[in-house]
Amino acid sequence: MAPRWVARGLASVPQVVRGNRNFRRVAAADLTSSLGATMSTLAFPLLVLSLGGSAVQAGSIATVSLATRLGFRLPAGHLVDQWNPRTVMIVSDLVRLAALASIPASVIWGGPHYPHLLAVALVEGVAAALFGPAVNVLIRDVVTPSQLPEALGLSQSVMALTNLVGPAAGGALFAVDPMLPFALDAASYGISALLLRRVAVRRSAPAEAAERGGLTAGIRWLLSERSLLSVLVFASVINLVSATLEVLVILDLRSQGLSGGHIGLILSCIGVSAVVGSLLAPVLCRRMSIPAILLGMGVAWTVVLATFGLHSSPWLVAVSLFALMLLSPTAGVVVGHALLSRTPRPLVGRVTATTSVLMMGLSALGPISAGALHEVFGAARGWLILALAMAVLTAASWVPLQSTRALASIPDREPDPPSDVEPDVDWVVPDRLPEDAYDVVAHWQWPGTNDWRPRGR
Repeated sequence: MAPRWVARGLASVPQVVRGNRNFRRVAAADLTSSLGATMSTLAFPLLVLSLGGSAVQAGSIATVSLATRLGFRLPAGHLVDQWNPRTVMIVSDLVRLAALASIPASVIWGGPHYPHLLAVALVEGVAAALFGPAVNVLIRDVVTPSQLPEALGLSQSVMALTNLVGPAAGGALFAVDPMLPFALDAASYGISALLLRRVAVRRSAPAEAAERGGLTAGIRWLLSERSLLSVLVFASVINLVSATLEVLVILDLRSQGLSGGHIGLILSCIGVSAVVGSLLAPVLCRRMSIPAILLGMGVAWTVVLATFGLHSSPWLVAVSLFALMLLSPTAGVVVGHALLSRTPRPLVGRVTATTSVLMMGLSALGPISAGALHEVFGAARGWLILALAMAVLTAASWVPLQSTRALASIPDREPDPPSDVEPDVDWVVPDRLPEDAYDVVAHWQWPGTNDWRPRGR
């Protein structure tokens, strides 16, 4: 019999981790590949500069990668809806493995050179555009409906952890050897592909069902879901304000004479808060409604931004950023749960791709907005203008977001399986589905959702 402290520790582990081997593999693959990608994100501009490239060339690597992800995201979502998501992720990983491995390999022939790095960024962007919608589809396929909130909470943890650790690790590895971050990034994609190869997935929708509606089917479906659309628009603007805030913090603190090291330490509070918030997210999701979470964020952001306009000392900024970002992972979970639980299975790729374009497209305007606010109005007035914009958004969204109470609620945690049942089982849906199972209409529900059956070993 296991010691009591071990039993308590296991009980505290989310059920989706303890009882779903397939999700563990998907989460581990996502963590591995995301960590590798964030390491090379910082290493790319550093490498360009070390090769004698200009600042514009260094920045163009990230621009090409982001532009490719945005431009190819909708077609990628359409393709993911027609193909097996696990296969899409494996192929994307292998393509990125080859592309990133070509950088250290090019040293043999006197490389790398700027055009080569630009081509790698382009290929990596296309592969990442495919991987993103595919991982959302695969997570929905390998978890039960009641496990979805915990799965999304862990996905938020993965994102927060990799964003916190990855860039610092990439910079440290680059200092040891400029090729080391790229070699490890390539290796991370290989490990991710091996993990995904062992994931057992349920039968996907027929290709003809996924093709219905074409490339813009996800956009049209979202426009028909008014409550969900109001949530996504609010979250997208929050993303824009967040991206603006990060750059404005840098400009404000720099104008106060702080060094880059001190500013980096203050900004790390965002990453730490995101990790802590992602651990609290599943619990908060069950205790708070969607309007309470989103509108609470709107009020909190308005107050903090206005406070920065009156007084933005470094210690106040650090503490405020930590407190401000605690609810962000919770918002990510409720938005993701509402999106994945309501979206028709043959449309998940296109709908999540559309959502990603909306989120990423607006947040890309953040840095330039911060620069314009600081240059035209100065730091203090810039903060107050941003606070006013946040207040207007919150007030305008107050009534529309009340209708989001009708969105799918997050269920309570499932009880542990009986002791005589093996927790690690592969879940399958009934072998035969109704003829209209893939009819793409509003309020469509995945057939067999309430008929999960463990397959005997």
